[in-house]
Amino acid sequence: MKPFGYLRAERTEEALAAFAAHPRAQYLAGGTNLVDLMKLGVADPAFLVDISRLPLDGVDETPDGGLRIGATVRNSDLAVHPLVRTRYPVLSQALLAGASAQLRNAATTGGNLLQRTRCPYFQDTSKPCNKREPGTGCPAREGVHRDLAVLGHSERCVATHPSDMAVALACLDARVHVLGADGDRTVPVTEFHRLPGDRPEQDTVVRPGELVTGVTLPPPTGARSAYRKARDRASYAFALASVAAAVAVEDGVVRHAALAFGGLAPKPWRARAAEAVLLGAPATAETYERAADAELAAARPLRDNGFKVPLARNLAVRVLTDLASRP
Repeated sequence: MKPFGYLRAERTEEALAAFAAHPRAQYLAGGTNLVDLMKLGVADPAFLVDISRLPLDGVDETPDGGLRIGATVRNSDLAVHPLVRTRYPVLSQALLAGASAQLRNAATTGGNLLQRTRCPYFQDTSKPCNKREPGTGCPAREGVHRDLAVLGHSERCVATHPSDMAVALACLDARVHVLGADGDRTVPVTEFHRLPGDRPEQDTVVRPGELVTGVTLPPPTGARSAYRKARDRASYAFALASVAAAVAVEDGVVRHAALAFGGLAPKPWRARAAEAVLLGAPATAETYERAADAELAAARPLRDNGFKVPLARNLAVRVLTDLASRP
């Protein structure tokens, strides 16, 4: 049993001060990821700052018609919120595709963004892992990597980001609000998570002591949106590949396109190359196939996960076809 300190913060200022005052502190919200990592010995905080009671649990319309989502809003509440279901169905669908109902009742918006990889080598402290212990190596490259990355990985890490919600947020051009000692700053969600490069231990651009306070969604574009996930079993499984898409078609031509992949990379993967092919092109299966191929041309599968490339291609084509055909 490893002892640790604990404080339940009532104000954001109190949370920031407590974190700064205690070495090896970590923030705790729903605990659905951090507590698991503590049990496994992967995380070993000396002090926990409980932020679950901070006034960050609101879902509010912004003056421009967008949506501000507090960091401690529970995934289950966000998934069924009327404004999310009607204006941003891709987000509602992604949340409902993630984890079990019990976990969604505990997991939070901020925690979902900050969750760490489920790579088996990262979670097993008897194995080397550059993400857990920089410089020790990445045995996944030659070992068990069927579920791991085909895009954006490096020699030092091939882990994938596990979030469903973050893939939908990437498609929606969401922005993440972060509060630290130097004040508040806003980061596009597409820049919030880092690719591993030569620093795989750094998952995000969050600085030590900073607190995620919320996420803002821009006003709806009028595009139809959807999230689809391929996994090994029907529920409670991480994505082998997933697609979040928002498409608007006028007179048979794609006028708006936003596409993001999950399960393929160390971060939610915004498919800019695919979007460039889609915009202004005929809304046809041939266009969707060319768009998916343009994005996935950069894939670098390993020995056992090459199947992810055609899986993601077919998934994207199917989602785009379905959205474009809706009345």
